[in-house]
Amino acid sequence: MEAIASIVTASALGFFARLYMLRTDYRQYPSYPQGYVIHLSLGLIASLLGAVAVPALLMKDYTAATFLALAATQFREVRKIERETLSNLEPMELIPRGNAYIEGIARVFEARNYLAGGTALLTSIVVLGLGKYWSLIIAVMGGIVTGLGCMWLLNRMMLGPKVGDLSHVRAAQIRFDGPLLMVEDIVIMNVGLEAARKQLLQEGIGVLVEPKDPDSKATLANLGQRQAILHDVSSLLGVKMDVGEPEFVPLLRRHPVTGALGMAIVPAEKNTAALLEAIRRTPVLEASIRKPLASRAGRLADTHRE
Repeated sequence: MEAIASIVTASALGFFARLYMLRTDYRQYPSYPQGYVIHLSLGLIASLLGAVAVPALLMKDYTAATFLALAATQFREVRKIERETLSNLEPMELIPRGNAYIEGIARVFEARNYLAGGTALLTSIVVLGLGKYWSLIIAVMGGIVTGLGCMWLLNRMMLGPKVGDLSHVRAAQIRFDGPLLMVEDIVIMNVGLEAARKQLLQEGIGVLVEPKDPDSKATLANLGQRQAILHDVSSLLGVKMDVGEPEFVPLLRRHPVTGALGMAIVPAEKNTAALLEAIRRTPVLEASIRKPLASRAGRLADTHRE
């Protein structure tokens, strides 16, 4: 009876953990309802595997480890499927996500299945452990509390740094030096049409993203990270452009000395505060993180900066 209660409770908590981590936001992925069905089904499978692992081992059924290894292989396939799906959708985006952003999303969806299984596994351990000394009801209640706490803790651990944690983001002046569009002293692009220059000055917003330290400078220099910022901002505020209008494509250019990023954008909603907040809340991609200060050469380079 304890084993059945453990499996049912752990499976339910693992499934709810996956449901808690599944939501459609401004990135519009996963889609509703087909994407929900796929991911919740995989989450339920992961939860069942995590829930039955401990009871199976207690019964000396060591083949359970084989099933866990097989599940890990299948969850790795989830990353591949997500990567292929998003890559196929990429040409339809006005402002693409970029390969680094796609890879980050694919990794997250794989990891969330492991988190669902981990929640179920810990819940099962607590239920079986408490069941040896307390009544079944108390054991189940303890398992529920453990599962909810694990759900919250693991989800918090999945939250990585944001661009705002690495940099100072502020509004900056847009101007022209002849045909060159400038954000303060950073050259963005060459704009030849007079009408386009006028619209950029009237409706455009300039932003300066200044890294806080050498590690941040190296991270923000990554092209994938820059593309992720452009995609998120365009998704949230929209852009006044269509296919074949290169003058209004939002761009992020880097100052070669300071490493600051200058952005010029003509958003559909001209709201500077919202734009700055969107940039600050853009996630820092795993693939873009660099830590030169962790090496001796990087520390020496930082020490001898003029």
